[in-house]
Amino acid sequence: MTPAAFLKLAMSLPDVAEGAHQAGADLRVAGKVFSSPAVREGGAAYLKLTPDQQQMLCAAEPKAFAPVPGGWGLRGATWFYPKHADAKTAASALWMAWRNAAPKSC
Repeated sequence: MTPAAFLKLAMSLPDVAEGAHQAGADLRVAGKVFSSPAVREGGAAYLKLTPDQQQMLCAAEPKAFAPVPGGWGLRGATWFYPKHADAKTAASALWMAWRNAAPKSC
């Protein structure tokens, strides 16, 4: 999957808007960050996952998912490398992250 395809997939989720945080682009639902475009070093995108979701995805697809170093990673912040994943894997991970940030009303 390309970074452009990942962004297109993320933007197709309900109520998603592009924003900026800490001098970088992000993706939000109802004003809350759930992901970022895949523009970081190595083509990484950020995903807001739970620690359990992170552990499952990192174990299943270690080339595509990695914990963000430090305390944020311990809380579930995860790097996602689209170039090592297919669209189905990306969509599943994006939906997880979206649900973690979206209000119940979405």
